Amino acid sequence: MKRKTSRLILSAFVFTLPAFCASAATLDDLKKLEIICFVPSYLPHGFRLKAVEITNDEPGPDESNHPFPLYSVKYGNERKATFSIESAREGIGDRNIMEEKDTQETEIQSPLGPMYLIYRPTGKTSRKIEIIANWVSDANMNAEKARDAQSHPVLGRYHGFSATGMTLAEFTKIVQSLHPIRDERSVTQAAAQTPALKIHPKVFSMINCWISDSESPVVTEINLDAVEKNGNEFNRDGLKQDGEWLQCPVPDTNGFMRYRVLESKQNHYKVEYQQNGGGTLTSAAILEFEIEKRDIGRDGKPVTLRVLRLSSFNEK
Repeated sequence: MKRKTSRLILSAFVFTLPAFCASAATLDDLKKLEIICFVPSYLPHGFRLKAVEITNDEPGPDESNHPFPLYSVKYGNERKATFSIESAREGIGDRNIMEEKDTQETEIQSPLGPMYLIYRPTGKTSRKIEIIANWVSDANMNAEKARDAQSHPVLGRYHGFSATGMTLAEFTKIVQSLHPIRDERSVTQAAAQTPALKIHPKVFSMINCWISDSESPVVTEINLDAVEKNGNEFNRDGLKQDGEWLQCPVPDTNGFMRYRVLESKQNHYKVEYQQNGGGTLTSAAILEFEIEKRDIGRDGKPVTLRVLRLSSFNEK
């Protein structure tokens, strides 16, 4: 299957990812990371592990300064043929682009879904000068983006695979043997504990009344599409991830609004919400809700909205 790519995007060999703190590592070090790290169970005869590297991706301005690890692995043989793996979190371009004219494209199946390749020289059988696959997302990335497409990935990563000096058949066999270096059950558990939900904390302040009032919840259904677009009311200035808490300031005070994810399963979430008006008293509540689609009429036309529907409220 042929895949069209834009020549305006830079080649993978010249774009850079925001990372720092590079360090030589081992495959055992990859097992200690929370992210999914892929390794092959098959390598062509004579291939050996050449290098493992772990780096930390630089957090964005609205993220806490805790590590966001990335990894890369390289295998090779004495003929200088190679197979390499790299990972990225954000800021990716289309990596399978070549400037040379003697290139060809194809699609193969992989444990991560369809994988598009570009390689040179053309033809199916000879050893290739280079083979480059497009970025593919792992299970953590897919889960986090399903919860909130605009969120920064926490455990989710993109993975890219490249090779030199081998045939397409050899490359395909390696790719189809890829598997997480850690037990997949532990990876799934880590992803389930990730606070990937990215809703402005002020949404929960609309549910939980202030301490001087007596009745909660006040609001039980909220249009999340409007929250994302209404930047004046839901200002993101000062919004930051502080460990497991997503926090923002209370305007004109020294207080805060914040929440952390306690449980998540598909579209159901359980969070702890805390609010402080600038003094010594902090109120807290446990909220459970679903994020669903709802059809309504707006300005005489049908629209579909993404809404938060409260299912349980408990003051602490």
